Amino acid sequence: MNYLMIFKSLGTLCYIEAAGMLISFGIALPGGDGGAPAFLLSALVTAAVGLGMSALRPRNTDIYAKDGFAVVGFGWLLVSVLGALPFLLSGVTPFVVDALFESISGFSTTGASVLRAVEDLPRGILFWRSLTLWMGGLGFLVLMLAILPGARANTVHIMRAEFPGPSPDKFVPKIGQVAKILYGIYLAVTAAVFLLLLLGGMGPFDAAIHALGTASTGGFSSRSASVGAFDSAYVEGVVTVFMLLSGVNFTLYYALLKRNWRSVLRDEELRLYAAAALAATALVALNLWSSGVSRAPGEALRHASFQVVSLLSTTGYTTADFNVWPALSQFVLFLLTVLGATAGSTGGGLKCVRVLLLFKIARREVGKLIHPRSIRAVTINGKAVEESTLSGVVIFFFLYVVLAAAGILVLSVDGKDLLSTISAVFAALNNIGPGLGLVETTGHYADFSTVGKLTLSLCMIVGRLEIYPVLLLCAPTFWRRVNL
Repeated sequence: MNYLMIFKSLGTLCYIEAAGMLISFGIALPGGDGGAPAFLLSALVTAAVGLGMSALRPRNTDIYAKDGFAVVGFGWLLVSVLGALPFLLSGVTPFVVDALFESISGFSTTGASVLRAVEDLPRGILFWRSLTLWMGGLGFLVLMLAILPGARANTVHIMRAEFPGPSPDKFVPKIGQVAKILYGIYLAVTAAVFLLLLLGGMGPFDAAIHALGTASTGGFSSRSASVGAFDSAYVEGVVTVFMLLSGVNFTLYYALLKRNWRSVLRDEELRLYAAAALAATALVALNLWSSGVSRAPGEALRHASFQVVSLLSTTGYTTADFNVWPALSQFVLFLLTVLGATAGSTGGGLKCVRVLLLFKIARREVGKLIHPRSIRAVTINGKAVEESTLSGVVIFFFLYVVLAAAGILVLSVDGKDLLSTISAVFAALNNIGPGLGLVETTGHYADFSTVGKLTLSLCMIVGRLEIYPVLLLCAPTFWRRVNL
């Protein structure tokens, strides 16, 4: 492994995070809310750490596959630890575990929180929470590659380890160009949400907070009641549309820019994502209306569409307390959190393409029982999927189930009811935030113990990095020197 290049890359991440802290310092300074000094000191500490790491001069500047996983795994842990400094130094929370939980929740775009009455928080802290969502949305390492002027082809290993979806080196020839295109689209989506919310009468600060939270499918809000606090059909409509769009593979937007409409329309994962949103909205709306929770069909459709899209895209914004909804609606929403958004988006969950492949694998195996000698290839978008990819999907699903079960087992020590325990683990692992039971629809986790918060924090990182980077760091064979 090229340890010097790993440390040098981590140093660059610190510089980017320090820049984000300085932006938050600029937000906090005019308000006089007392948070400005915390951001300035946090930025200085973070920059100093980055300076120490980036000062290294490695002779070999190549980054190999193992190096990419190491950079991603250690990078997310490093930015999460340093990202907790503003919460601690500002006095918002005096507990290290709570500050770390809040930081990890932001960078992983989970949107869970241990802070109550967010309206009382300093403006700088509110902005920093949402900025961590945005920086973690497409990936902190992808952001680094977009900023670096000399991102080389071998840095594709970093992007592969962090950015879920198709192989980015087949997207365009230069990896730096890939990152710039993705973040250009990301910026455009964020700006569009911000402007539309301003047109709806929302203040600039609130519009910025919710634009960052919507584009990143993160869900941190400036109000304790989330988007429901604004009680505006227009605001809910804008947020609903852009939550749905942010859950779409960003490479498809590039295809649209290249006027490759056919490939977008033929994309099977996109079709499943859209079908799930439509079918779930119709089912939940009908259930809310027929059960009397919503008195008018229009009201039922309004609440159903927002919550369905919010949980399917794994954003986590809420406009209603779905803890009091009928069991059918709650179960549908739970299934959507597991399904998640599409690969290559800012959303979490299993991802639609994996669920689609699992169904196709199951169908093929059933077909083999009927016709043992038949040879059937599993296809996506008209192309055969390699067997190694299919086995990888099955293994990923197995690890997902095992880690969820392990998380529920550890969290059970907290003594909470089973529904709250299961909901909290899946909300963290799928990077959702809100859940059922004690977790509440606003995503409050303050009642969990220190062990519980650490367990959920680990689930959030594992879910955001899609398991493998974290597991590899824990594997002894990963650190053994082998001949390349």
